[in-house]
Amino acid sequence: MTTFFTADTHIADPHILRMRAFPSIHDHDEAVMARWNARIGPEDEVWHVGDVFGGIGRDRCAALFGRLNGIKRLVVGNHDSNRVLQLPWASPPVDHARLTLRTAAGDEVRLYLSHYPMRSWPGLWRGTRHLHGHTHAMLTGTSQSCDVGADAWDYTPATLGEVLARQDATPTLPEELAVWAARRAGE
Repeated sequence: MTTFFTADTHIADPHILRMRAFPSIHDHDEAVMARWNARIGPEDEVWHVGDVFGGIGRDRCAALFGRLNGIKRLVVGNHDSNRVLQLPWASPPVDHARLTLRTAAGDEVRLYLSHYPMRSWPGLWRGTRHLHGHTHAMLTGTSQSCDVGADAWDYTPATLGEVLARQDATPTLPEELAVWAARRAGE
């Protein structure tokens, strides 16, 4: 089992075409779902960090949800109404989540997931990393936070290893740590 992260898929949301270069919402949806299913098997866990579907009815929502592979969990986004919240998620949807996972090398990693990006988050000072959506790749990540949304990952869910590699390759500290480091340097 592999754990994946994604956000802002906006499947069946025609408004997303203002931001994404697909000729139709059908083409968009098929591409997003194909990329999801190409990576994720039935036993893989997927944390969707909000904004799954557009304004479609319950039946269509359920049908599209059923086409997506994996054990699916939801951190609620601003577009996730009851039609999304009442889908058969592996556990009840949450506003945020704290996870502790192990890397392929066996190292323990603490994560804080929320749909919205945060300047500071629980556990920041103890090395907890923050994964979010909502920004559609418009905010630059830091060494401890990043957008796991579809726009930031070529419409493909990312593994923990991929997220950590992106964060580790980013020298920018989260704002709170950067201010603290600057103050320490001035002492």
